[in-house]
Amino acid sequence: MSDTIRRRANRRLAVKLLGITGLMFGFGYALVPLYNVFCEVTGINGKTGQLSAAEADAMKPDLSREVTVEFVTSVGAGLAWQFSAPAQKIVVHPGVVTAVEFEVTNNAGRDMIGQAIPSVAPSTAARYFSKTECFCFNQQPLAAGRVNKLPVRFIIDPKLPIEVQTVTLGYTFFEAVPGAPEADVKRGSLPSS
Repeated sequence: MSDTIRRRANRRLAVKLLGITGLMFGFGYALVPLYNVFCEVTGINGKTGQLSAAEADAMKPDLSREVTVEFVTSVGAGLAWQFSAPAQKIVVHPGVVTAVEFEVTNNAGRDMIGQAIPSVAPSTAARYFSKTECFCFNQQPLAAGRVNKLPVRFIIDPKLPIEVQTVTLGYTFFEAVPGAPEADVKRGSLPSS
């Protein structure tokens, strides 16, 4: 094989490898919007409908229908917090703004900061479930031995499909890394690692 043929083959290989690298970079860059679409469709990571408090207050209630909202709480491994819902479940009317308070206790011997990551199930309900106020929007500092009440204000859109009679709102608390940006869970994204 001559040097000219070898150089051409090497150039072609280099161009192909650079092209593959570019495609891999582009795919990695496209994963963030794809993840957001996935969260919106499935309700994972708390991606819910978007309403302001004023829009929620102006919504017309459907008093002829009831939806059960179940609450599930947990804490990540190694987080010495106790986290509980106001009740296992409540019954609400679509279109009625509902406020509940969760409770968290820091049983660790030190001050800590936590971040709650929400989820909504079934996935078909996620776009009809809107939080206008939620402790999950911000990191939660909690002194050692302290108990905090954590408010959530939500509304279920009356357009929720009739076959959905139960919606599960889940939260998992994790210890926040000091100095890390807060999770922007209101819009459905996690902090980058």
